[in-house]
Order: sequence, then C-alpha cells, then structure tokens
Amino acid sequence: MAISHYSTDSKADLFKEFNTGENGLTSEAAGELIVKFGENRISSQVASPWQILFRQFKSAFVYLLIVAAALAFLLGESLDGFIILGIVVLNSALSFYQEYRSEKTLKLLKKFITATSRVLRDGTIVKIEDANLVPGDIILLRPGDKIPADVRFIDSYDLEVDESILTGESAPAAKTHIPGKKREEKEERPENIGFSGTLVVKGEAKALILATGESTNYAEIVRLATQSEKHSTYEKEISKFSGFTLKLIIVAVVFLILGNIAIKGTSEIGDLLIFSIALAVSVIPEALPVVTTFCLSLGALKLAKNGVIVKRLSAIDDLGSVQVLCSDKTGTLTENVLEIEGIYPGSDPQLFLVANLASAAQEEELEKDAFDKALIKKLSIKEAKTLKKYRKIKEIPFDPNRRRVTVLCESSGKAMLISRGAPDDVLPLCTIGEEEKEKLLEWISDKGKEGVRVLAVARKFLDSEAPGDLEESEKELTFIGAISFKDPIKDSTFEAVTQAEKLGVRLMILTGDSPDVAGAVAFKIKLIESPDKVLSGKEFEALGFDEQHKAVEEYDVFARVSPQQKHQIIKILQEKFEVGFLGEGINDAPALKIANVAIVVQSVSDIGKEIADIVLLKKNLKVIVDGIRIGRGVFANTDKYITATLSANFGNFFAVGAASFVISFLPMLPIQILMVNLLSDFPMISVATDNVDEAILKVPRKYDLKGFATVALLLGAVSTIYDFAFFGVFRGFAPSVLQTAWFIGSILTELVFIYSIRTRFFFLKGKRPSYTLLLLTVVAAAITIVLPLTGFGDTYLKFARLSPSQYAVIFGLVAAYFATTEVVKVLYYKYYSEPKHPIKILKKE
Repeated sequence: MAISHYSTDSKADLFKEFNTGENGLTSEAAGELIVKFGENRISSQVASPWQILFRQFKSAFVYLLIVAAALAFLLGESLDGFIILGIVVLNSALSFYQEYRSEKTLKLLKKFITATSRVLRDGTIVKIEDANLVPGDIILLRPGDKIPADVRFIDSYDLEVDESILTGESAPAAKTHIPGKKREEKEERPENIGFSGTLVVKGEAKALILATGESTNYAEIVRLATQSEKHSTYEKEISKFSGFTLKLIIVAVVFLILGNIAIKGTSEIGDLLIFSIALAVSVIPEALPVVTTFCLSLGALKLAKNGVIVKRLSAIDDLGSVQVLCSDKTGTLTENVLEIEGIYPGSDPQLFLVANLASAAQEEELEKDAFDKALIKKLSIKEAKTLKKYRKIKEIPFDPNRRRVTVLCESSGKAMLISRGAPDDVLPLCTIGEEEKEKLLEWISDKGKEGVRVLAVARKFLDSEAPGDLEESEKELTFIGAISFKDPIKDSTFEAVTQAEKLGVRLMILTGDSPDVAGAVAFKIKLIESPDKVLSGKEFEALGFDEQHKAVEEYDVFARVSPQQKHQIIKILQEKFEVGFLGEGINDAPALKIANVAIVVQSVSDIGKEIADIVLLKKNLKVIVDGIRIGRGVFANTDKYITATLSANFGNFFAVGAASFVISFLPMLPIQILMVNLLSDFPMISVATDNVDEAILKVPRKYDLKGFATVALLLGAVSTIYDFAFFGVFRGFAPSVLQTAWFIGSILTELVFIYSIRTRFFFLKGKRPSYTLLLLTVVAAAITIVLPLTGFGDTYLKFARLSPSQYAVIFGLVAAYFATTEVVKVLYYKYYSEPKHPIKILKKE
C-alpha cells in the first residue's frame, strides 16, 4: 500500500479520511474495521504436517536407501526391496514425529510472547495486542517501542527512529509530525511517516495508523526474506559435520566396491552394490537431526516450565556455552517492588505531589513503574485531587544517558517544569548552597551504603506554558527534596550466585544505579568481597585500552554505566569468553545486540524483544542459571549420540567391509545391515532424555569436531577389534550362522556402548540412565535376541537358529567389549584436558 502521499495531509484531513479524532476510534468502530481489514499480522511460512513429512525424504540417507531398494527390485529381490522401503518409512515416521512435535512446541511457546501497544480507544489510553490494531487507531510511542504498523506522526517531540531494517543504516532517522510540502514525486521515506517494524530510539510521538498487516511496507520485506531459508551457526556446524561424514563414507564405499570387484570379479555385482549401499547407510548418523531437534525441544519445554521462552531452538545450546553472565541489578537480583524508606530532612512539603507529577504514567494507570507505584501510595486524599487538576504539556522521557525524566505541566494557567531522577544528574541543574549540598550528598552516600536507592526532585515555575526547547529550560532549578527507596533482595538470588559458581559461570552486574547501592547489594549476595569493589562508568571511561581490559577482568560490578559503556564491557569480555547478557530496554539494546546470548524479560521494550534470543516471563536470575544447566545437558546428550554413532558405526563398517574381501559370501546381508541400523538407532534417539553427570555441567563446552574424531577413532578401533573377534570365532560356521551371530553382536555391542559413553566415569559411578533409554534399549536387545528364533527372521531375514552355546559366546564377547571400552574410556578421560573454568582463570591471574 502506497502511504507516502499522506505525508502532505494536515491532521484534520487525516482525521476526516480515517473517521477518527484526537480521542481515537470507538471500540465499536475498531471492531468493524478489524472485520474489514483483518488482524494486524504478517503471514509467515509455518511448516504444515505435509511439508515436515516431505522434509524427511530430503536427505542423502533416504536417497541411498531408495537406490538400494530400486536395485533390489531390478534384481528380482522384491522382498528385500519392500523391507528396505519399509525401513525408509519407519525411519521417516520417527523423524516426522519428533519434528512435528517440535514445531507444535515452538508454536505453543510463541504464544507466550505477545506484542502490545498503547492506544487511544474511546478517549482512554489502553493497552491492546498489536494484532488488534486497525487503520485509524491513534497510538502513543516512546523509546524502545517497535512501530506496529505503517503510521503518520501527528504529534512528536525530539523523535528519532531506527530504520536500519529498511535502509541498513545504523544511524537513527530524525522524525517530525509537521506535514510535508506537496511535490510531484513523493519521498520514499518521508520524515513524518513511520514504518512497521522500525524502532523508536529517542523522544515520543502520537501517531495515526495508516496501514496494517499485509498492507504494510514491512510485509513486503518479510515476503522477500522468507524466500530463502535461514540457518543458524549451530545448524551450519552440524551440517558441515554431516557433509564431512558422508564424503568419507562415499570414498570408503567406492574403495570397497572396487576392491571386491578386483578380488572376486563382477559375477555378484548386484548383491555387492546393495551390500555396499546398506553398509554406507549403517554408518550415516541419520538420526542426528532428530536427536538434536529432540534434545533442543525437550530443553525448550523444560525452560518453558520455568518461565523461559526460547525464540530460536539453537539458543538453548548457546545458553549452555555461556561463561560470563552480565545482568542489571534492579528486578533481577532485587524484587523491584519499592517501598519508600524515608525522605531527606528538610524536604519541601509538596515533595510527593511534585514527584508524582513527574511520573511518566501520570495519565494512565497501566504504565506505572516501581517508583511510581511507591510514590502514588504516599499521596494524601487532598494531594490526589490536586494531582488531577494538572495537565501534562510536554515531557522528555527517561533516558539512560540523562538518567532523569523532565515534565512540563500546567494548572490554572501556571506552568511548572519538574525534573526527577538520579541525584548525580538532577543536582547539577539546581541552585543549591555548598554547605547544603555537602550535607545532602553525605545523606545520599549513607543511604547508598545501606543498599537504598535515592530519587532527587527539582522544579521551577515558568512564565511560558511551552518553551521552545524543554532541555534548555533545565537549569537554575529549585531542589525540593530526595526520597529513599528500599528494594529487597530476592531469596532466589543467593542460591543463583552459589549455583553459578558451581557451573563455572562468572556473574557480573552492569547497572545504572550508584556505586554505593550496587556495591552494597553485590556484597550482601557474596558476589564481591568488599562493597567498595565497584567501578563506575566514568572511571571505566577514563581508563586506557589496556587498563579497561584489566578492569573488566578485575571488577565484577560496574555502576552508573551508560549503554555505550555496557557495550564496550561486553565487547572486551567476548575476546575471551562466551557472554550472556540480561537486559531490560532500549538502554541495553547495544549490549544485547552483540551478546552471544541476548536475554530479556517479557515486559521489556519492543526493541529488546526484537534483539533477544530468550525471553523471561519472570525476571529472576536463578531461572537463567537453571537454563544454563539445561543448555549444557542438551549439549552433553547430543555429544553422547555423535560419539556413540561415530565410534560404533565406523568400527562395524571397517570390520564388515574388510571381511567381505576375504570370504566368498557377504559377511552380513543388506537387509540384516539395515536391521542393525534400525534396531540400534531407535533407542539411540532416547539419549535426548538421558540424565547428565554433574561433573559434565560444571564447565561450559563447545562442539569440537577434532575431539569427536579423536574419541571416535580410539573407541572405534576397539569396536573394530571386537567385530573381527566375532568374525574370527564364527567364520568356520555356515554363512547364515556367521551373519546371524554378527547381527546380534553388532546390535548388542552398540546398545551396551551407549551405557559406557553416556558417562566419563566408570559406568556405575555415573548418574542413572533415563527410564526411556533403559526401556528402549531393553526392548531393542530383546527383539535382537528373539528375532533369529522366529519364523519371520528365518524366512525373510535369512537368519540361522543359534545354539545356547553360540549365544553364550556372543554374550561373552559383548561383555568383554564393554569392559574394554570402559577401560579405554576411563584412561582417555583421565588424561583428557578439560576446558578451563573462567572464574578460576581470573582468580589465578
């Protein structure tokens, strides 16, 4: 929808065209318009069950199996062909089930994150979901708000909007409400037009909605963006790993085929091709996408139960790798439920009235912050009536750099300018004697050492109701008083700090509060050894490059820091560590943008939600620390699957492939190889549910292909040795006996191997396996042992009936294999170099 022509219309013309006015739409009119225009949503590509199902057939694994089935049909082996296709269907069904469940989980989790806007309806400011906005609605915008639709600004003050989503330019664009001049060619992005998806970074505005949903400019960007699939770094790494494995298998299979042809000729070329393909399939870790998705989905559900919503699944894995967690103090470590503790002696009797007049929420109950909620309770009945007589004319909203809010209000023709905020930023604007100032600063310092927050209030009366520049008028103010607020520390904070240290996570506080308050809180929760061990943003800024790096390693608490300083601290930390940052709003946006894991609370500004990887329904440090544990558990279980499949599968692949060179028949039939793959893989998926040893959770880890390869080579060699042992013991028997024995041995060794590799300690010292893993491995083992004794196994899978003594030999070899892997594994991890503990590194330095 072309909207630039609205840039030249007057406010009156806009109101007339959209049948609205200063009081906004009526609820009845809005209801009619939403029926006409539909919800303010942009349709996104949501995978349907059919799309998820078809995705299961887009893999090299499936292609190889289909080729094997086609060859079987061409060679007249219809039964083999149908069994191979059955295995394709069964594997795809298992993968479909897990992916479909994951999609449903994500859809459910997204419902927790609902965008809302402040809207004028029936002359009252209300908060409604963005989906219910319609053309003609009047919305109010402040710093941190995402513009929910295409709008025309009809009133504004010092407005700047981040339009990088449209232009790619990082510098915000200045905006105005003044109508543009009529031109033959309309501007592409007029100064008085706001576009859906852009972010308010400064000032405030009142705007009229011109277009919603699919009619917005942003909808076209979304359509273009969804034409190509986006893959996270995590997914790319897994894809590279799978690609490397596939290339290795192809080379080995080509060598296997050519070697067999050179030794045995081409008389059995058809069987050889099917055998080679089946053997290749047995090595491919085809369940890896299912296991990783299942692991991440289970992690997402666990986090959701704790009130943690994950915007992208792979962020769970990133969360597990966090080494340093930076957070604000207010509401995270403390309750952010403020109580007025006292006032500065000699404060003006009108202190509470004036402080409430400076509230950003003066006009609306639904936007009160912790300070406002505490202040409103202190008003007398008479003061509450007086408060309603005042009209707000202009306002400079709270700015993280200014650390104060300034309001111009009027009553009975008398204008009053009020500034309320941090004492450090309000007092310099006041005319106050040195003796009184020294006395005041001493009182503020004493309160800070007690961990009590202080709000300073100043004002002055003006002759003019509307000065040209409100900021210019912020001088020669009269200091009328200061109010102290108690903010209790959350009970969960103490446990979170202890737990974080156990997990090897360094906690840091980056706050706008004073050094005294931040130090007092950090000392109480035992984060620092002295309440004075705090560095202010100003002190940090004054340091040189090298000194700033040393300070970031030496100090855990930074107070009175600006958004730019938070950004710089995180940037320095990232040179050595994976950093998570828990932020609140627009002042935290720069730091959130560069953090390895960006975490926000549900009540955060829209810009915060836009950047975030993880959203907290409750602001609580403990749930993040618990989330790190869950993320590490996800990593550990994915690690188990990759290590187990690489070690066991490659060991079996090389042994069976090598055996094919020295005997006149196939060491295992293609169907039998595929059954080995199926029966060993379906319990392996349940590794995602397994319990993880506490020792594994203590230190953050990353995916290390070199580490995987080392373990796989070492334990794979053990697997190969025992596969040759099976071959050596049963070679003298009939081909069907060898094939059956090797089939049973291959599966049972893989199943017991899961219980060895799932812990780095002696298996009995590890945490008990999950019930799901136990159940599925027992079921798989039972099927494996019983299948050769059934008519189906005899007729269709060509198995032989083994004697009790032969079963005893198989069980003996499996037990010996398990014992050997245990010895090799324990010795390897005994001398294996663990990742460094970030807290201990810093303490040593």
